Amino acid sequence: MVEGPVLLADAVAAGWTVTAQFVAPGEAPVACDAPVHELAPGVLERVATTESPRGVLGVVRWRAPHPDLLAGSDFVVVAHEISDPGNAGTLLRSAEAAGAGLVVFTPDSVDVGNPKVVRASAGAIFRVPVLVDVALDAVSRPGRTVWGTSSHAGTPYDEADLTGAVALVMGNEAHGLPVDADVDGWLTIEHRGRSESLNVAMAATVLCFEVSRQRRRATGTVTLR
Repeated sequence: MVEGPVLLADAVAAGWTVTAQFVAPGEAPVACDAPVHELAPGVLERVATTESPRGVLGVVRWRAPHPDLLAGSDFVVVAHEISDPGNAGTLLRSAEAAGAGLVVFTPDSVDVGNPKVVRASAGAIFRVPVLVDVALDAVSRPGRTVWGTSSHAGTPYDEADLTGAVALVMGNEAHGLPVDADVDGWLTIEHRGRSESLNVAMAATVLCFEVSRQRRRATGTVTLR
């Protein structure tokens, strides 16, 4: 379920299939081939997950990437048992913005079709491939370094070489990654304040853009502002 005309238009622009639209009185549907159902006054407010819905709900068919993409991608972000929809959506947004080729959710993670995930992703869920229910040990492949993340141990993230094929594994909000996780090495974001750790979505943002930064430097790419 996609709430709001802006997000629904993002899905349409990215080539996703909308199977139905539900429109509040006086609201215009998003331009696509899906049938439009006009709702009675007050109905949208009862079924939407936001307090002030934006007038349009869309049902979008999930589009899973081919599983072979996991073997071919050289920049993978892994959400391991991430449970909060806002964190999951923000992680997707940061991964897409930093140029990740794939985001993987392991079993026992939040449902990525949750409207709160879609909303927090700001449409990124329609633009970065997402695989769900993938076991962590399936992420390894020859030539790819699987980096676990820790709040207190490992190589400082800006000292590790992230220019090759990498997978960044972000752990559960409460428990992080187990110490015996199937990874090749560990990254940490050093911090000096009293906080025990960064929010997982914030940490994912820092790490994703460090991968992007190192790759731009390695290739000599300059970003013009």
